[in-house]
Formats: sequence, C-alpha cells, structure tokens
Amino acid sequence: MKMEKEISRRLVRDILLSVMLYALPVLLMLASFYLGNERPWITYQPAPVKESSNIIVQMFRHLNTWGLTALAVILGICELAYGLYANKWSKNERTLDIVCFIVPKIIARPFITYVGLLYLPVLFPNGKDAFAWVPFWWGCLIIAVADDLTQYWYHRLHHQVPWLWRFHRTHHSAEYMGMAMASRQNIIYTIFFSQIYLTTALVYLGLGYPALFVGVTKSLIVLGAHSSLPWDKPFYKYKLLRPFAWVLERVISTPATHHAHHADTHGDGIGYYKGNFGNMFFLWDIIFGTGHISRQYPAGYGIKHYRQEEWYAQFLWPIIKSKKEGSELAANGPMVGDAVDEETRLGEVKEEYAAMGAHV
Repeated sequence: MKMEKEISRRLVRDILLSVMLYALPVLLMLASFYLGNERPWITYQPAPVKESSNIIVQMFRHLNTWGLTALAVILGICELAYGLYANKWSKNERTLDIVCFIVPKIIARPFITYVGLLYLPVLFPNGKDAFAWVPFWWGCLIIAVADDLTQYWYHRLHHQVPWLWRFHRTHHSAEYMGMAMASRQNIIYTIFFSQIYLTTALVYLGLGYPALFVGVTKSLIVLGAHSSLPWDKPFYKYKLLRPFAWVLERVISTPATHHAHHADTHGDGIGYYKGNFGNMFFLWDIIFGTGHISRQYPAGYGIKHYRQEEWYAQFLWPIIKSKKEGSELAANGPMVGDAVDEETRLGEVKEEYAAMGAHV
C-alpha cells in the first residue's frame, strides 16, 4: 500500500511538472513582450515571403519532403556496406523495415495531413493564421517543448503500461541498430503518434515555419541517435571535448544513450530499456529521473523473447496476429514477455519509481 501511494505521488508530481514545462516557453515569451512593451498580436502585419529566394526556408523544406528520406537511405547503405547489420538482417526483418519506412511516408502521413487541412477550416473557421504573430524563435521553442515532451510521455507509457507495450514492441524487436530500423513501428503506434496532427494544426494556425524547422532538426537528431555510426564517441575520447559531451548527452539523444534504450538486457550497467525515453531531448529523462548515461554501447540489441514474428503481424497487430505460439503478438499471447504477466510488469514499474528516489 505504501509503495502504491509513493507511485501515485510521483505520478502526480511528474504530471504537474510536465504542465509547468509545457507552459514555461509561453510564459517566457509573454514576459519578454511585457518587458519590451511589445504587443505583436495587435501590431503584427503579414508580409509576403519569397520562398524561392530564401535559401534556408528552401533547404529545410527540401529536407522535410525528400531530403531526410534520402539521407536515411544513404546512411543505411553505408551501414550495410560496412557490415554493421552482420547476419541479422533476414528477409523477414528487411521486409518489415522497408514497409515501416515507406507506408507511413507515402500513405499515413500524407492522408492525415490532407484530412487535417481539409477539416480544420470547417471546425475552426477563424483559426487560420491565428498565431502567425508569434516570433519565429519563440515559436520554435514552444513547438519543440510541446512536441517532444508529448512524445516522451507517449513513448514512456508504451513501456510502462503493459497493454500498450505490444503497440511499440516492433521498434524494439530488431537485433541491430541503424537507419534500417529507425522508422520501424507498428502502424497503430504511428497513426496515434501526436507529431503528425500537431504539425498539421500548427501549419493551419500560422506556425508552419517554426514547425518545419523543429521537425527537420528533430528528425536529424533522432536519425543520428538510431544510427550504427557512433558519431558521439570522439566527444568521450578526447579530454578537450568532454565538457561539451557532458552537456550534449544531457540535452539531446545521442547514439550511446539511445542504443542503451534498445539493449536486450538491463542489468549490465549499460543497457537501459526501462528508461532513456527521450527522442529529440534527453533532457526529459534527466528531469524525470528516467535517464541513464554510461557512454558505452550495449553488446546486444532487441528483446530476449523475440520469436521472429511475421513482418505483417509486427506491422499490423492487432489487426493481424502472429501464428507464433506463445508470442506477445499471437491470439492468446502474453502482454509482456514469455512469462511476464501484468503483475510482474507492475512490480518492475514500482522498482523503477523506487529507484528514482527524490530525483527531479
């Protein structure tokens, strides 16, 4: 009973802290307006932007449409050429990675964006460009916090709530790290992912450019964190760069911290699949006490009880279920693991909260 009360107390604390974090960029922006005696929501006058002559806008727009996809493909080919997938990229795994990479980009995301921009004017007829007065950099900060903190909780809940785990399991079943699996997600997890809807709404409300900048920046960081190319190792190796590394690894996700999240074990001091939930910002894990930094890379990736489930079952569960007996994705499979029931998972969550102590 005491443990349950402690968990409830920490959850309430985390929720209240999250509300404060959501509000902080907005409050800071309003404070800056007050100190500068500015009223941009009154004085703002829209000015036409000649996108063809704006190199930065064009660069980010191209990155958002085809550039990031091309970059992921190029990096993936480099990883494959250097043998970073070893012999683990079987036909089933390869098909799953390709389907998860293509379908959301050519079907799910365009469809959701189209429907959103079609119906938002009907639902909110006065909302068009309602927040266009927000300065670019303030818009970037507000969106970055709102988007990434929401994804932190979305990700964290899929690990800590037993019945949600199977929607996210596909992303963790890979026994390798790299561009090939960076987009590897169950379609239900992808459809309910907030970023698509948030970006669509922000474009309608007049914050398209900040949303574009944050989206591209976040995608680059997330791709880099999933890559098999350990670009962060020089920061740990050279003494001159270590102070910068200390800040870097606590602000954004790096290969070392995110690879730890994909490790197939938890108790070796390196792997930490029960934490390191941050996507663009690792800062959330620092704030909420779910982070673990070792500056080392796990010996193995994936999940110990992986049964090589059919690619279509991993992509479409629970619409289509696996034929593998005893699998989490089978018709009567367990919620979590081979023999890990909901009570055991609850015990693990209790341990995680107990380990957090009084950390904030």
